[in-house]
Amino acid sequence: MRNALPTLQEIESAAEVVYRDFGPTPQYRWATLSQRLGTECWVKHENHTPVGAFKIRGGLTYFDTLRQRGGLPREVISATRGNHGQSMGWAARAHGVACTIVVPRGNSAEKNAAMRALGVTLIEHGDDFQDSREHAMRLAQARGAHMVPSYHPALVRGVATYWWEFLRAVPLLDVVYVPIGQGSGACAAVAARRALGHRARIVGVVSAHATTYADSIAAGRVVEAPVSTVLADGMACRVADAAALEVLAPALDHVVQVTDAEVAEAMRMLFADTHNVAEGAGAASFAAAWQERARLKGQVVGTTLCGGNVDSAVLAGVLGERS
Repeated sequence: MRNALPTLQEIESAAEVVYRDFGPTPQYRWATLSQRLGTECWVKHENHTPVGAFKIRGGLTYFDTLRQRGGLPREVISATRGNHGQSMGWAARAHGVACTIVVPRGNSAEKNAAMRALGVTLIEHGDDFQDSREHAMRLAQARGAHMVPSYHPALVRGVATYWWEFLRAVPLLDVVYVPIGQGSGACAAVAARRALGHRARIVGVVSAHATTYADSIAAGRVVEAPVSTVLADGMACRVADAAALEVLAPALDHVVQVTDAEVAEAMRMLFADTHNVAEGAGAASFAAAWQERARLKGQVVGTTLCGGNVDSAVLAGVLGERS
């Protein structure tokens, strides 16, 4: 395997790095969500980090790895739809490193504002994440800056700390639903399960309007797929990462595709039952569990509210809709 997954000791060391900035996030067994599914349902609240999403964990460990391996760069550049960029901005600011982030045109206004507030220089380029990513790579080469990928073992190691928290806290989990963007979150779940020897099955979740990971797993190779999701921007990837695919293909129990309509309904259910705000990708985990609820009876189900960074107008529109 080209990118070995972190060991238990490495995940525990990453947790020490993460906890310098914030403590473990909570996981709750919500009675009303459990009632809806007809079985015990837990939610891991990664919307409770300082940037409102799980990505900050990877940013902190990525920069710590750079520091340990010979020094920090003058500037980092990366591409994002928002949460990865906030993670980079947070960690770069803490280490005194300049940070430039490329986002697609029409990106979330509030995610953009959050990145700028962290000191990020924001560039809008391209029609989707892949366009932004390719522009960021060219920019990094031209400037001699360090290009931070969206998937990297150091990112996975940090993100694995949240699954390590969750699986240790709820050892009786039978199945967990994990959204897939560029793969760090899902690969981190695989890593934590393996490190702990946990028995939970891992179900990958993709947008039905951005199916590169589902198509690639089915084909056994990277398959580019068009992106048309409006709501699940954190999952709006056109090209799967080959290294992430190598981890996920043999480890996932299966993959569920959720539509924007199902994501919107999950956002409404999560708000009604927990009064927590979920962005589209943050609601995808519960949307998949809801889609499969008939097959979950008697099982302990783990879902992740992995991000809550949704624009106010979008949230108002979703909450105002009726299913």
